[in-house]
Amino acid sequence: MTAVVINNVNKTFKKEASEIVALNNTSLSIEAGSFVCLMGPSGSGKSTLLNMIAGIDSPTSGQILVDGEDITRLSQGDLAVWRNHTIGFVFQTFNLIPVLTAFENVELPLLLTRLSKADRREHVTTALSLVGLGDRMTHYPRQLSGGQEQRVAIARAIVTDPALILADEPTGDLDAQSAEEVLAILEKLNKEFQKTVVMVTHDIRAARHATVVRHLDKGVLLPEGVTV
Repeated sequence: MTAVVINNVNKTFKKEASEIVALNNTSLSIEAGSFVCLMGPSGSGKSTLLNMIAGIDSPTSGQILVDGEDITRLSQGDLAVWRNHTIGFVFQTFNLIPVLTAFENVELPLLLTRLSKADRREHVTTALSLVGLGDRMTHYPRQLSGGQEQRVAIARAIVTDPALILADEPTGDLDAQSAEEVLAILEKLNKEFQKTVVMVTHDIRAARHATVVRHLDKGVLLPEGVTV
């Protein structure tokens, strides 16, 4: 079963009088249950591609299907609803709200659902326990290490039980040990919970956790097995 199909996607940005090509005629199929790593130098288009799979950005031309849904045809309102149910996004910079506890940060996506307070509590507790932070629920971000903050961010990404987890440089701000802990969680989500994971990274060590590694260079997705 295919989770994501990208057909002939192009993305250009206007900058003053010139046009910058971020993605050039990109096609890619991502199998459900795979752990795909997108690698490439800065400016290669990998984060742009990830953002388009998440519906955060839209292609200039081409088609993106996620679980059979053509997300390039959805309105911004429909995209927001779709994203909340389908996508779990993990950012490099954690994006936690400082005045909220770990529990409250993880609960945020559930406030957009019709779940009862008791059901929300159960979901949040399960997600935080899964990332090894069941004993840190009442801690604020300032009371957590960087690795723990990223694990809270992963719990927030999975609390709605999305089929697809997207991670943009999830270990970029972490020390080596914290990075390994975060990668081990992503690998566990992939192997034990059959989540499809797509990760952007510069780190060759991080890429070793993936089942498929693809490289981009100057907006072009290189053939499988070819590196920059």
